[in-house]
Amino acid sequence: MSNRSHFSPHQTPDFCDTAEVPETSCRSTSRAVTQPGSRRPPPDFRRIPAYAIIPPMQAVGFATLAIVLYLVTSAALTLRLARAETGLGMNRSLVLLLGFGAVALHAVALYPRLITDSGLNLGFFNAASLTALITALLLLLASLRQPVENLGIPLLPVAAATMAMALWYPNQRAVIAADGWQLDLHILFSVLAYSMFALAAVQSVLLAIQDNHLRNRHPGGFIRALPPLQVMERLLFQMIGTGYALLSVALLTGVLFLEDIFAQHLAHKTILSLAGWVIFGVLLWGRWKFGWRGRKAIGWTLSGFAFLILAYFGSKLVLELILNPA
Repeated sequence: MSNRSHFSPHQTPDFCDTAEVPETSCRSTSRAVTQPGSRRPPPDFRRIPAYAIIPPMQAVGFATLAIVLYLVTSAALTLRLARAETGLGMNRSLVLLLGFGAVALHAVALYPRLITDSGLNLGFFNAASLTALITALLLLLASLRQPVENLGIPLLPVAAATMAMALWYPNQRAVIAADGWQLDLHILFSVLAYSMFALAAVQSVLLAIQDNHLRNRHPGGFIRALPPLQVMERLLFQMIGTGYALLSVALLTGVLFLEDIFAQHLAHKTILSLAGWVIFGVLLWGRWKFGWRGRKAIGWTLSGFAFLILAYFGSKLVLELILNPA
């Protein structure tokens, strides 16, 4: 398989094997920018290199601080949950502030690794780090209005790990030429959808633990600090509904702006994404029609998320790290 890691600023690469989108559909960028309302950059256009704004050594420092803050915030959330009955945990607002600080540092550190003079470098670890960043940001924003901050206990260390992997493997490259807003819009909604479903998956796991404790009549410990089961389920379906809307837009932009999403090398990605979309659609319909809840809702949520993981990262893992590790 040919190496796609080097593109000149004026080349329009075939990014179908490297696109970071759940449905991984691709219409050529050159065709996308010919759509009404879009403009191709002039021949002498050059993107300002990100390393000219944030030097590499400074980016490493920001990344290290982000990792530390992620871990500190997760530890603070854990202690706060464990000591909820005594009220000795750290102030909630302060914990969220630490989390927002970690997200800000993460974004600054990741920027020069994502933005290149040839386009977006969405190699495997960069893509994972970007997704974790958006997931953490959505979690913190939701925590301002909803009692979902405890999802950060497992999610924030994952964000720290993806940032560390992006640091340790800086040579992973899968550059997507930035020739039009259509592809950027498609990628944006795809990452947002995946991030929201990641939150829903973690929420469903926490809900399963809570449900199991209550069924076995062991409601003590940290279970007492969680919101009531009905509230947890309501939050879960709010996340699923939001993620489903975002995924629907991502699929629609793929059909409108990207080419031949059922081509042989893309068919498995598209089918997996559509399967996840159908699963979540059936779950929402079952909730509305029959009041599905509890273990049935948890099972459907994790099944749909598994399909999206395979669509989003499965083929990238094989193509970039197994078949073409250089």
